[in-house]
Amino acid sequence: MNDAVPIHHATELTRFIESRYHARHREQLPMLLKLAEMVEDLHCGEEGVPDGLHDLLRRMAEELEMHMTNEELVLFPAIRKGGGRALAEAIAPIRANHAEHDHQLAEIRRLTNDLALPEGACSSWNTLYAGLAEFADDLSEHVRLEDDVLFPRFERAA
Repeated sequence: MNDAVPIHHATELTRFIESRYHARHREQLPMLLKLAEMVEDLHCGEEGVPDGLHDLLRRMAEELEMHMTNEELVLFPAIRKGGGRALAEAIAPIRANHAEHDHQLAEIRRLTNDLALPEGACSSWNTLYAGLAEFADDLSEHVRLEDDVLFPRFERAA
């Protein structure tokens, strides 16, 4: 998809983002929160424990939910209607949220030693890091689709 596609393609992309990425993040985060809490509690004080991961994921879940809800109720409906001058202004804070998501993903990598499991890590720890890798990939692609594919056409039109 490129920025010269007709508006119905932008509509299809917004629906794809909602059904693929928004829905997936809403599935992923509750499980990741439980696993992070479990790993931090069970392995407290052990080498390599990602102390603070649960709190970071909780903040991310809250912020991401507000972000996605804003996209679903405000931004994406405006895009589906063809945009308008105010749309570029509405995109700017979304881009700022995306920059914060990138910072949070970097913090996840720091807390988890780039998702490197310590020797003898339990199955919950393995599942947590596999889930975090998938979540990070999904969130990065979600952000890329919006920032590089969807938004530029509406920002230039303003």
